[in-house]
Amino acid sequence: MTLADFTSPGLIIPRLRGKEAASAIKELSQVLQMENRVPDVLPFYQAALNREFMASTDMEAGMAFPHARVAGVKQVAFALGRSEARLRWGLRAVTAVRLVFLIAVPATDSTQYLLLVSGLARLSKENGLVEKLHTAQDTFQMMEVLRQVELRTSAPPDAKRRAAR
Repeated sequence: MTLADFTSPGLIIPRLRGKEAASAIKELSQVLQMENRVPDVLPFYQAALNREFMASTDMEAGMAFPHARVAGVKQVAFALGRSEARLRWGLRAVTAVRLVFLIAVPATDSTQYLLLVSGLARLSKENGLVEKLHTAQDTFQMMEVLRQVELRTSAPPDAKRRAAR
């Protein structure tokens, strides 16, 4: 399982039009609805925006991970948007956010969400892969980068053996 398993080419926007957090979240919310990942765009957008304003999800790696947990979402999914210019993100707007991963989470899910978030955290530390996302020519190249981030669905075999003792 990889990060690509939580998205699809229709959920990737290589050139976000928005210039700040609210417009980027709106644009990504709309593609999540168009791809039938969220049932109603407005409640999802408002929940994601409210969550983002309570505590900004921007990271030093130039990424942001806004998310919302709402009823009607059937499975964890994310839309990815890339901006050519730095997006104004949050009140402090310290980091230069250019990659936005908007995550839709079912109201009752925690396992898949945590799996995805750990994979995104790992991606943010892989400078080479982050750079490939910035330089990818199109949606399909961006998907290829996401396929390179494998998710840890269970403990490594040697950890399982130690736990069994």
